[in-house]
Amino acid sequence: MENRTYADVLGSGGGHAPRLSSYARACGLATNYQAITHPSLPNYLAATSGDTGGVSSDCSPADCPQHRTSLFAQLDRAGLEWRTYAESMPSPCDRTTQGRYATKHNPAVYFPGVRSRCEQWDLPMGGANGPFAHDLANKTLAAFTFVEPDICDDGHDCTTRFADQWLGALLDRITASPSYKQGGAAVFVTWDEGIGDDQHIATVVISPGVPRGTRAAQPFTHYSLLRTTEALLGLPPLGNAGTAGDMRAAFGLTAPPTR
Repeated sequence: MENRTYADVLGSGGGHAPRLSSYARACGLATNYQAITHPSLPNYLAATSGDTGGVSSDCSPADCPQHRTSLFAQLDRAGLEWRTYAESMPSPCDRTTQGRYATKHNPAVYFPGVRSRCEQWDLPMGGANGPFAHDLANKTLAAFTFVEPDICDDGHDCTTRFADQWLGALLDRITASPSYKQGGAAVFVTWDEGIGDDQHIATVVISPGVPRGTRAAQPFTHYSLLRTTEALLGLPPLGNAGTAGDMRAAFGLTAPPTR
């Protein structure tokens, strides 16, 4: 999700985002989670590679390719599959921003080392019969799944309430699915960055094993999210993830997810 502070999303008792607030109450909430920097792209790179790669703008994949190891490459080397489901993306692994699709929110397209896998596994999300809906219903989600809303549904160009309605409907579908109900799934909902100097952002952790109403006040960042993801998948931490706080114990995510 895009460009909102914690207060923008979950302030005022959660009135700005009632759908997400209900999931935060039912599952877990990181109350001291900080983005890495501004603008968007460096945060996405940090969360999937352990470093911003020196990027300080929303440059295109052609202008700032990342010739280094990423979570995507780690998964491939470990014999695990990954997927990106990008809403409004015209074609798989599309490296050109167009319409409501923004490459800066799709980190896999920035890593040339996984280009062939990207063309297979970085997919348009589709609608009721699209790739994401199919995999969700048929319990064929990959070991790691990244969902990218388009620039309206993520709140970048539309209101917090509008984005919350989209997000709530998505989470309802996920938690009602066989993929989630079989156990072992963990869903992390986070924002890429806050606003200006306020980089305190909302991050909700949803999983059958998270005790209801969990509140974790430990300092976490996007590097923590990467470390936690890698630990759950049995992968070594990349870059700054190695010294970041691990979120597993705080939310009861102590076992690898079932694949």
